Amino acid sequence: MIRHVVLFTFRETSPAEEVSAVVSAFRGLNGQVPEIQAFEWGLNISPEHFHQGFTHCFVLTFRSLEDLAAYQVHPAHLAFQEVLRPHMDRVFVVDYAPTAG
Repeated sequence: MIRHVVLFTFRETSPAEEVSAVVSAFRGLNGQVPEIQAFEWGLNISPEHFHQGFTHCFVLTFRSLEDLAAYQVHPAHLAFQEVLRPHMDRVFVVDYAPTAG
């Protein structure tokens, strides 16, 4: 199992409704890309203030690195990147294989 964690900061010039459209487009990948096993997202609510401006967190689960690689080049993911590009300020990505304990 592989977790794909993506955090975004959005441009200050992007209106809230445009950011919502980006979120909706990302969420829509869950029904379009068969390699995605699970998808969740949320807004940062940490009181620690270590977020460095990252406001949106998305966690996708894949069965394997091969499935993650297939997701990266899937036409729906590539189309999403075009929706995202004008609004994204920064992105931070971590991929890992979960271990217990």
